[in-house]
This record gives sequence, structure tokens and C-alpha cells, in this order.
Amino acid sequence: MFKKEGKKEVPAMETSSISDIVFMFLFFFMVTTQLRSTENKVQVRIPSASEAVKLERKDLSSYINVGTPIRSLQAQYGNETRIQLNDSFRTTKDIRDFVAAERESMSEADRAFMTVCIKADQNTRMGIITDIKQELRRCSALKIMYSATRTQD
Repeated sequence: MFKKEGKKEVPAMETSSISDIVFMFLFFFMVTTQLRSTENKVQVRIPSASEAVKLERKDLSSYINVGTPIRSLQAQYGNETRIQLNDSFRTTKDIRDFVAAERESMSEADRAFMTVCIKADQNTRMGIITDIKQELRRCSALKIMYSATRTQD
């Protein structure tokens, strides 16, 4: 008697909050993802160390890579040890310009905390490292760290 004839419809799914969820995921991945700023053009087998210290702020560090060129570049640059500053091979004379450019890209307050990290292959001759350190002293970049892997005790 009181029964309605006809089909019952399923209510539509609420989609207004889906866009909020998508933007939250997008924002999360944008904040947590770091893009590689330079491409490694040298092979670096990092030596091991008994004591290691982590960098507190990686955004205040500049990297100098030292090692033999990767296989795809060995025909062009040879097998000799090379110094990589940003994305190009340079000499020790170019380190002053590199440090000056890195300092200019930082804010005035952060320049005093700039750290130069040397990533050198374990077979790199010490003379090259000494030349790099001497050039860093000349341009007053005195905070230097070396990349190493921590040995398990």
C-alpha cells in the first residue's frame, strides 16, 4: 500500500575532499624531495673512516669531487685524476672563482658557515688534495670536510 514503485538510486560519491588529499601529497613530495644539483663526472670510491660527522646543513656545503673520469668521458679526458667543480672539470686555479661564486649564492648570514666538502677517490694522490687545500686556504675557505664511509666496529 505505501510501497513506492521505482528504482532506488545509489547516492553519488563525495569528491570534494579528493583534491585536498592530492594537493597534500603533492606538497609533501615537493618538500621532501631533493633534486641533484650536479652530475658526477668522476668515479669516487669513498675511503672508510673510524669516526664520522654528519653535515648539519647540506645547503651550506659546496662539493669538490676528485677522481678519474667516468667511463663515458675517459675517451675525451683520459684516465688521469681530475677535479670536478659543479658540472665541469677544472684546475686548482679555478677553485678561488668557484668558492667566490658559491659564497655569492648564499645569504650574508650564512656565508660564515660555508663548508667545502672534498669527495676524493681512495686512490687519489695526496699531492692533489694538498694543492686543493692550499688553494682553499688562499681564498679563506677554512671549514673543510672529507667524505668517507663509516667502518663498522
